[in-house]
Amino acid sequence: MKSIRTVAAIAAFCLMAAAMAPVHAQTAPALQGVLGLTAQVSVEVTRDLLSITFSTSREGSDANNVQAQLKQALDVALAEARKSARPGQVDVQTGNFGVYPRYGTPAASRRQTMTGWQGSAELIVEGKDAAAIGQLVGRITTMTVARVGYRLSREASARVEADVAAEAIARFRARAAEYARHFGYAGYAIREVSVGSGEAGPRPMQMARMSAASPAGAEALALEPGKETVTATASGTVQMQ
Repeated sequence: MKSIRTVAAIAAFCLMAAAMAPVHAQTAPALQGVLGLTAQVSVEVTRDLLSITFSTSREGSDANNVQAQLKQALDVALAEARKSARPGQVDVQTGNFGVYPRYGTPAASRRQTMTGWQGSAELIVEGKDAAAIGQLVGRITTMTVARVGYRLSREASARVEADVAAEAIARFRARAAEYARHFGYAGYAIREVSVGSGEAGPRPMQMARMSAASPAGAEALALEPGKETVTATASGTVQMQ
C-alpha cells in the first residue's frame, strides 16, 4: 500500500511539473521592429570672450615691504584698467595675491634656510571688447602679461548649443524615418531618446604677440580668437510601425 501511494505521489508531481513547464519556459516576446539610432552634429564657432591675466612679483628681506610693493603695483594697474571697464565688454577683477618665504642653501651649509620673502599679484581683465582689452597691455606698466586666452561666453555657448541640439534632433528623426522606410515600415514611434550637447575638447590657450606696428610705449596685443567646436548628440530607440 505504501509503495502504491509513493508511485501515485510521484505521478502527481510529474503531472504538476508538466503543467507548469510551459509557464516557466515562456519568455518575454522578442521586440520586433525596434531600431537604435545616434545622430551627432558639430559646428565651429568663433570664441568671443577674451581674458588677459597680468601679474607681477617682488622679493625682499621684509614681508611687509614686499606686500606693500605688490599692493602698490596692483593698485596702479587696477586704476588704469578701471578706466576702460564696461560690464560685459571689459570686466576687471583681482586674481591671486600672496607673500611667502623664500628658501635657499648657503654655500657653507647643506641645509635650506629662509633667505627672505617673495610674492606675486594678479589682475584679470576679460570681456568681448578685444580691442580695448588689448590696448590695456600698453597702458598697464606695473604688471606684465602672464596668460592670454579666448573662450565662448556663457550666452554664446547656450545659444549655439540650443541650435546644434535642435539640428541633432532633426537629423535623428530624419534618419528614423529613412531607416524605417528601408526596412519596409510606413513610419515609426520614438521609444526613448536622450540629447546631450557641449563644447568638445579642452579650450586651447591663444598665445599673444606684440604688434610691431604699434608705437613704442603703447604696444597692443595682436590677438587671434580661434574656433570652438560645439557638439550635440541625439541617441535612443524607435519602434518602426
